[in-house]
Amino acid sequence: MLVRKSANERKSEIVTAMLRLADELGPDRLTTQSVADAVGVTQPAIFRHFATKQDLWLAVAEMISDHLTTAWAEALGTSYDPISRIKALILVQLRQIEAMPAIPSILFSRELQVENDSLRTSVQGLMTQLIGLLQTELLAGQAAGVFNPALSPKDGALLLISLVQGLTIRWTLGKRDFALVPEGRRLLDAQLGLLRNTQAELSQ
Repeated sequence: MLVRKSANERKSEIVTAMLRLADELGPDRLTTQSVADAVGVTQPAIFRHFATKQDLWLAVAEMISDHLTTAWAEALGTSYDPISRIKALILVQLRQIEAMPAIPSILFSRELQVENDSLRTSVQGLMTQLIGLLQTELLAGQAAGVFNPALSPKDGALLLISLVQGLTIRWTLGKRDFALVPEGRRLLDAQLGLLRNTQAELSQ
C-alpha cells in the first residue's frame, strides 16, 4: 500500500528534484514535465504545489539559501580568529557548491539573468550577505593588525568572492576534473598572503 505524502514532503521532493535536474539537464532546458517525471507525479500535480514555474525556482533558491546560511553560521562558529573564519567561510562555500553543483549553472542561466527577476534578486541577496560576512572578518583582521590597513574591506571581500567564482567556473568548464576544495585552499592561502599586513610582520 502506497503511503500518501504530506504537502510539505511532496514540495520538498519536487524542489530537490528540480535542483538535481538543473545540474543534469541545465536550468534552461529544465521543464516542469521533466520534474514531474523525476518525482513520479503528473505535471498538474506540480502546479498544485507551485502556482508557476517561477515560484518553483524561488523555492529552489530558498533551499539553496537555507543550506548556505546554515553552513556559513557553522563555519563562523569554528574559530574567533579572522583568518581562520575567512578560510572557513570560503571553503564551506566550495563544499556547498560541490554538494549542489547546479549552483554555477543557475547563476549563469537565462532563467536567472533574463526571465526571473525574483530569482535574480534572491541570488544577489545571498551574494551580498556573504560579502558582508567576509567584510566583517577583514575589518576584524585589520583591527588585529594582520591585514593591510590600506585595503578596502569591501574590495577585499569582492576579491575573495571572485576567487570562488573564478575557481567554480574553471571547475565547471573542466567537467569537474579536479577537487574543488583542495584547489580552493591552495589559492585562498595565496590570496590571503597578498592581503596580509607585511609592514606589521617586518616590524616584529
